[in-house]
Amino acid sequence: MENIKTVFANANILDGSGAAPYIGSVIVEGNAIKKIIKGPTDKAVPGATMIDSHSKTLMPGMCDAHLHLTWNDQPTLEHITMMPPEEHLIHSINVARKVLDAGFTSGVGAAAARPRFDCILRNAINNGDIVGPRYLANGQEICTMGGLGDTSPVHMDVQDLSFGWRVSGPEEMRKSVRMFIKYGVDAIKLNLSGEEITPVAAQTTPMSDEEVAMAMETIQPYGLRACAHARSADSIKQCLRHGVEVIYHASYADEECLDLLEQQKDQIFVGPGLAWLVQTAYGASDWGIPPESELAQAYARELEAAIEAMKKMHKRGIRIVPGGDYGFAWTPHGTNAKDLEYFVDLLGMTPMEAIVSTTKLGGEIMRRPGDLGLIKEGYLADILLVNGDPLSDIKVLQDHTSLEIIMKDGHLHKNTP
Repeated sequence: MENIKTVFANANILDGSGAAPYIGSVIVEGNAIKKIIKGPTDKAVPGATMIDSHSKTLMPGMCDAHLHLTWNDQPTLEHITMMPPEEHLIHSINVARKVLDAGFTSGVGAAAARPRFDCILRNAINNGDIVGPRYLANGQEICTMGGLGDTSPVHMDVQDLSFGWRVSGPEEMRKSVRMFIKYGVDAIKLNLSGEEITPVAAQTTPMSDEEVAMAMETIQPYGLRACAHARSADSIKQCLRHGVEVIYHASYADEECLDLLEQQKDQIFVGPGLAWLVQTAYGASDWGIPPESELAQAYARELEAAIEAMKKMHKRGIRIVPGGDYGFAWTPHGTNAKDLEYFVDLLGMTPMEAIVSTTKLGGEIMRRPGDLGLIKEGYLADILLVNGDPLSDIKVLQDHTSLEIIMKDGHLHKNTP
């Protein structure tokens, strides 16, 4: 990378660690933060582009821990794979840019609509062929026959008509996991519970322990991560028994779950996906799910359970990370920062805690805790310059016009001060 120097001068630095903000200047050289100068200064840096950041907030780029770059803003799960693959790939390329435009410089893939799409997108981003966040690629979510993800017609047994990859039994699981490893994934996604919008309810746990164990045994030699769709208490316990690192949803965690989560809090992350719950319960009327409908009320009940569970987890020091299942009609891509508002308003986090969840914890869930997620010397230059104070109003991060500068890897993706 060309060794370009950029100086953010006299900014209000919110470093992502949870420490109080301070006035200072940040010198970026190449793709990393070279030096931080605390206190105001009017000293120029020779050969550098100077950016006057006075009265603005300088913070790390955000991380969405539950990204579906290939979800296509449609109202049903079936629609995910109804788009022809050529158009689908173009749409996903545009989504990657939209996520970066929203200030999310990193993202954890939480499943792709087609087996290799995430890997292709990640590679294209890394090669500079397309614009997008740093990305950890997933495969399709692996599901049981008839479980969440199996959306093929009942009279047909065709894998490519489902957004999930169906297995039945440990040996099919082994073969499927090996296939996704061959494609180059960073993670394997298991659908351990159901989902209210499907015939398999959220508190149902269709995948067997033998199938989960086989998945974990197969990925272990490769050092890959497992993540899981796990709403039911039993599915959360499956995650904790078998070493699943990223637990999505966890709405119905009971006291035994909470105790086990706390015991493993340094190994696991929980991503509740609040936007999906809130919007399906209260914001999907235009798509035939009014709040008074049975489906919306089921999601309202789950939302209430999830809020209670997440508050308890937060008190126990369990790492809760944002990512709201964006990419459906009522949770469109680009609105990803809405989850931080929910963390504050619904879970009782302080704005600082919400920011740490998407910066410092973002670096951790990206598996780069030593060089990503903080404004710190030697760290990667993934940086936002915000015209506003997210500690006073967390919603400012949803206003894309307030994100005046978006820098990823030292490159100015957006520069509109």
